[in-house]
Amino acid sequence: MSKGFASSYRIVILGAGLFACFGGVAVRLVWLHVIDREALVKTIARTRQQMIVEQAKRGDIRDRNGAILATSHSRIVLGVDPTVVRPADLKELPKLAAMMGVPEKELRRLFLTKYGEPMAVRPVVAAGLPEGAVVFKRDNLARVGAPVDPLVAEAPGVARPSAAVVGAGDFDQDFDPVPDEEGRRVIRWAKISEGVSEELAAMVLKLGLKCLTTERVFRRVYPNNQLAAHVLGYVNRQQEPAAGVESYADFYLRGQNGWRVGERDGRNRELAQFNTRKVPPSDGYTVFLTIDTVVQDLVEQELAQIARKYEPLKASIIVSDPRSGFILGMANYPSFNLNEYNSVPKEETGRMRNVAITDVYEPGSVFKIVAAAGALEEKLAKAETTFDCAIDRIEYNGRVRKLPREDHNFGRLTVAEIIAHSSNRGAAQLAMALGDDRFYNYVLAFGFGRRLGFPVGGEQAGTVHPPKRWDGLTITRMPMGQSVACTVLQMHQAMSVLAADGVLLRPQIIRQIRDASLDMVYRYDRDEIGRAVSAKTAQTMARLLMAVATKEGTAPEAAIAGFDVAGKTGTAQKYVDGKPSNRHHIASFVGFFPAGRPQVVISVIVDDADHKAPGGVAYGSKVAAPSFKRIGERLIPILNIQASGQVTRPTVLAQAGVSR
Repeated sequence: MSKGFASSYRIVILGAGLFACFGGVAVRLVWLHVIDREALVKTIARTRQQMIVEQAKRGDIRDRNGAILATSHSRIVLGVDPTVVRPADLKELPKLAAMMGVPEKELRRLFLTKYGEPMAVRPVVAAGLPEGAVVFKRDNLARVGAPVDPLVAEAPGVARPSAAVVGAGDFDQDFDPVPDEEGRRVIRWAKISEGVSEELAAMVLKLGLKCLTTERVFRRVYPNNQLAAHVLGYVNRQQEPAAGVESYADFYLRGQNGWRVGERDGRNRELAQFNTRKVPPSDGYTVFLTIDTVVQDLVEQELAQIARKYEPLKASIIVSDPRSGFILGMANYPSFNLNEYNSVPKEETGRMRNVAITDVYEPGSVFKIVAAAGALEEKLAKAETTFDCAIDRIEYNGRVRKLPREDHNFGRLTVAEIIAHSSNRGAAQLAMALGDDRFYNYVLAFGFGRRLGFPVGGEQAGTVHPPKRWDGLTITRMPMGQSVACTVLQMHQAMSVLAADGVLLRPQIIRQIRDASLDMVYRYDRDEIGRAVSAKTAQTMARLLMAVATKEGTAPEAAIAGFDVAGKTGTAQKYVDGKPSNRHHIASFVGFFPAGRPQVVISVIVDDADHKAPGGVAYGSKVAAPSFKRIGERLIPILNIQASGQVTRPTVLAQAGVSR
């Protein structure tokens, strides 16, 4: 009797086949889950598990009134995964090229280049990330990977899987950790653009290209371009601060990046359902400066006018409040655009320096305030005390010293006249009355020869040699601003001593630190370095300096109608080939007003403007004093400066002992 199709032989063959299939599956499962489990788990950790960084927004920098000087804008880094490009995606390339402003040929290359050369990898410390996390750097590429065995990570030729961006926008391609069967590295990500706005990114995504990826980052923007460039500093492409407030206050500004742990599929798409841990980013704090944008703009306009008229080598202007030490405006010529810092030619990088605090110069006659104030403070002279300024030699400490030459033929001058007419020999005799050590101590007390603690820009200490290093002429030359070197800021603060009742204040540029909710974190207030002279001496000096901005003084060009101006001119010879030059000078005017109740101090220093100056010599009275006046006049309504019981000129001159 027939048993039909299902014979015993066929059943055995079928059963054996099924057993072999399921047995093979079972063996494979045992191999994967037991024998080779550790190696596979590591591979999965490398290829699927990701530490995804969420960038914090860098805090704003604002002026004292809240106007934004530096901020961060959200931008999208747009990339493509060439391994998942479809024929339909290639058809959309003309539209994408038109949207992005990128040549279609370049886009096609990015979309179709699937393989690249192997790249060496090195792990680095991942500060602020969970224990075990490693940041991998590949040339200028930085990505965060999941916790892995450092020994495996350091193996030659091992590349890490794609992950979240650290400093996104500073790399071009990402590679698959495992080569294909031909040993080629598979490109999983190629950058198309790093500065796409969110609106444009949304339009691009509407094209439906599944191969595109987006990553949100923040880019630093300076709305006013070069305004306060030397004060602010900038953030480079690697999101690292360079100089200025950006660098000094980076701890407050940078914020803390967030992160989340999750997985990505084979197409490098994040699988949100597998996210396990998340720490949100904490945005940076806002830094409020003492700078006033209106004052800063006014100062930079004046510098531009000086540059057009005189074509100097460089120039600096500082405006401050003597009551607090707060800097209201600080600028230099030449300057640069903060948004285009990387376009400054290599040979012109000096324009990026804040020369008001990094470069030193011989201050010239403005420095005479030190000897005069010291002699008055020590009661060695009064405003009406006279000195013989016609002599060219004088005995001092048992030796005959040669006095410096004068620009005019003077006879006997009172202390008031020495200041008003800027007598070199008079200043030398005032310093000699003090003696080497006392004069040197007053130079230090006025802030010279040391850093003042200005927080940004690489402040220099200048040069003031102690008396033991002086030669026979130093006591006659230093009082007139030679044999000493200072920064513009130091000279500015020295004059501010007389406007602040004899106290040397620390120059301040930061006013407040506020958090993301604008709640106060820290506040900077008036900071006294020390007392240089008494309030009485400072007020006497202010009265004497008022005579400078009169017809009898050296700078009538600095006079401001309706206000008493106290100040001093300077015309310092520069050294060329080791010798003082008669054709190269540094012109300066440093002063304050109203003299009776000072509300603003202004310094104008112009370097090497002789070739365009009247008569071929850049005198402080002709080059710098007019700028002081223009700035002062425009500041009156801006700062609401009020005249303080104005004293008439004849009375002032009589009090100062000026009779001519």
